[in-house]
Amino acid sequence: MKVQTKFFGEIDLPEEKIITLERGLIGLEQYKKYTILYDEEKEDNNISWLQSCDEPSLALPVIKPWLVKEQYNPVVEDELLTNIGELTEENLVILLTMTVPEDITKMSVNLKAPIIINADSRKGAQLIAENDDYEVKFMVYELFKSKKEEN
Repeated sequence: MKVQTKFFGEIDLPEEKIITLERGLIGLEQYKKYTILYDEEKEDNNISWLQSCDEPSLALPVIKPWLVKEQYNPVVEDELLTNIGELTEENLVILLTMTVPEDITKMSVNLKAPIIINADSRKGAQLIAENDDYEVKFMVYELFKSKKEEN
């Protein structure tokens, strides 16, 4: 399948790389098919792109939660996950959407609405975590800066 992307031009995407979010993303319910892309030339691929297969201009930066919060464990209603198949430690993928404004010191991740994907079924859902301490705008610039200085 040929997919036009926001940052990587047109790519030939194998069917097994397409993820279906049956309910779409919150606020973007009309777009159901996505893929995860990253820049192969970059050494540090902590940030990937959740690219819509239906809308080339829709590409959201995403990150694995443990890079931000080691003990990230969103509490979600199990019933909301039934349509993506049985989740195991091996097939569970959790991503957080990022906001990267022009002033990168205001960079944030959304801990409150993780994207949960079953890698086996290639189905996923964005859900609202019930955890009271998870913020929609969790500021990460200083955290990333301090981690980079440690290395």
